[in-house]
Amino acid sequence: MDPDRVLEGLDPEQLEAARALRGPVCILAGAGTGKTRAVTHRIAHAVAAGVVTEQQILAVTFTTRAAGEMRGRLRSLGAPRVQARTFHSAAVRQLSYFWPQAVGGPMPSLIESKIQEVARVAHACGLQLDRTGLRDLAGEIEWSKATQVRPADYEKSIAKAGRTAPMPVHDVARVYEAYEEQCRDRNLLDFESMLELTAAMIAEHPQIAERVRSQYRYFVVDEFQDVNPLQKLLLDAWLGDRDDVCVVGDPNQTIYSFAGATPGYLTGFSAAYPHATVVRLVRDYRSTPQVVRVANGALKHARGPAAEHRLELAAQRPDGPDPLYTEYDDEPAEATSVARKIAALIDSGVPAREIAVLFRTNAQSAAYEQALADAGVAYTVRGATRFFERSEIRQAVHTLRGARQGAGADPIVQTVRDILAPLGLTPEPPEGRQARERWESLAALAQLAEDVAAARPGATMDDFVQELEARVATEHAPEYEGVTLASLHSAKGLEWDAVFLVGLTEGLMPIVFAESAEQIEEERRLFYVGVTRAREHLSLSWALARSPGGRKSRKPSRFLDGLRPASPSLANRENRRQAKVVRCRVCGSTLTEAAERKLARCGDCPADYDEELLERLKAWRRGVAEEQRIPAYVVFTDATLQAIAEHVPADQAGLSRISGVGAVKLERYGDAVLALCAGEEPAAEYRGGEPHEGGTEQVD
Repeated sequence: MDPDRVLEGLDPEQLEAARALRGPVCILAGAGTGKTRAVTHRIAHAVAAGVVTEQQILAVTFTTRAAGEMRGRLRSLGAPRVQARTFHSAAVRQLSYFWPQAVGGPMPSLIESKIQEVARVAHACGLQLDRTGLRDLAGEIEWSKATQVRPADYEKSIAKAGRTAPMPVHDVARVYEAYEEQCRDRNLLDFESMLELTAAMIAEHPQIAERVRSQYRYFVVDEFQDVNPLQKLLLDAWLGDRDDVCVVGDPNQTIYSFAGATPGYLTGFSAAYPHATVVRLVRDYRSTPQVVRVANGALKHARGPAAEHRLELAAQRPDGPDPLYTEYDDEPAEATSVARKIAALIDSGVPAREIAVLFRTNAQSAAYEQALADAGVAYTVRGATRFFERSEIRQAVHTLRGARQGAGADPIVQTVRDILAPLGLTPEPPEGRQARERWESLAALAQLAEDVAAARPGATMDDFVQELEARVATEHAPEYEGVTLASLHSAKGLEWDAVFLVGLTEGLMPIVFAESAEQIEEERRLFYVGVTRAREHLSLSWALARSPGGRKSRKPSRFLDGLRPASPSLANRENRRQAKVVRCRVCGSTLTEAAERKLARCGDCPADYDEELLERLKAWRRGVAEEQRIPAYVVFTDATLQAIAEHVPADQAGLSRISGVGAVKLERYGDAVLALCAGEEPAAEYRGGEPHEGGTEQVD
């Protein structure tokens, strides 16, 4: 390869990144700024210039699909032998190879999902949990292991982190310890233990460390803002005392802190490597100037460490349509109108697969599924079971592989449709959600056959199966010709021509249980991620009531202030909130911790709350949580209940002044809480309140 030719077509900032070939390099890359292009050209340039061989490079990212895309680009640039892998795939490969030397005996079986194992130990511990509870518990164990928290330290660690457990902390710690014991007894290994064991193997066996470090001398880490302490431990083990590492990311797209991710490694990179080269990519090639203005405005009032590294995007595309801001009376009206707008976009020529409806919680999906079905618009729900893990897809892939030899030169589109018909691919989608999801999966395979035939005239069945197998290997699911419905978390890394951000009200965006300043800022970043998924059309909407005829008490999300027409700017209000000083009502000290500010006293100052009231509040909360099938902390956190028991408010105004009691919770639970504070039993209609929209939320 000619090193200069590799650099052709890069913009000045991408060129600067690609030419920084040695030592630590930090690329701060805003949404849509071509970070993958910059990184792959940098790798190819290093190979072409003789700085490093292909086999000595390890490029690490977070999804199999992203790793596959990176390998594809490197092949086209003349560097096909570069290893581009996820942390997990790189670790399992090394651990498997060195296991006989480092440990000996049979290699443990890898756990694909914790939920089944967690269910087994939770039952043994006397806990009866539904699917949501098991998912929350498995997620808590994953956070603990990713942040290197042991079962014995769990209670102390979550208090320090300001984290709320999904159930009593001693129960979480008990199940966590039993889960670890079960994995050891049954020779099982989860993803977190795999990373930890790989790092330990390198640290404890000098000969293994020497072999690994002689193999890999040049590192690239994508999405570095999503790295957790355990992944950083493994990266440090790979590096040793070397510094040929290039990290890429955007602190303002950190949206997985609930899983242990921290932007601190990215924002602190220059401090860790004072001689590092830092490059900022700000030219946005994805979105129109109109969308970019909304994205920049979304972060205008951001606070915290990530905001200090905010990148002001500069749009490179021509002008497009103005974003739409729409207020509706109720949620059904919002869903119906969005479906009609989508149908109009499709009629105007926008492909259905290039349209997405994004929401904060998976519970919001149902209304849009129904509205789109009523409008005759095909759709697919993202974030459920991985495409190639679905039973109908496994069966279809097996059948298609078996048919590749006898198909000859028959047209692949009709051949594929004929093969899939007995499996459930009918001309029209069936009724019922499960049947429809199965049909959509099979239709996506048929669509892939059409795409292959269109891109490669004369393609055979063997060509199609080769394409399918390549996608299976990289988890690159084919796109179904339908509108995408997805949570904001599962939309990360994707983009569409048209994006509808829906349900933008206080209590959903930010979510009701985001109480601390750090949690609010993460919600702001999640909103920013949603905005930056749109290339051209952006619609933002909210509903004032949940149901037709309901009380219109909801307020538009604070993140829309200063963006939507005639809306106020939150700058002054946020500045006042940031500047407010809260002092301990016992000793007068300034309070800085969120939990202490909520209680209005230092954690070690004597409490003066009504213990009987606190127990009654907790019993009431437990009943509400069981009735609504939501975690207890979604109703109120322990700290909020303790603050209520200490203040014993007599009216709604007093209750609303307690941190953690926002407008949504006040409306839903206020009467019940005030009755308890008055020593009375809540009226029957106020015991459970309205079911919480986000109670069955699953983030991806």
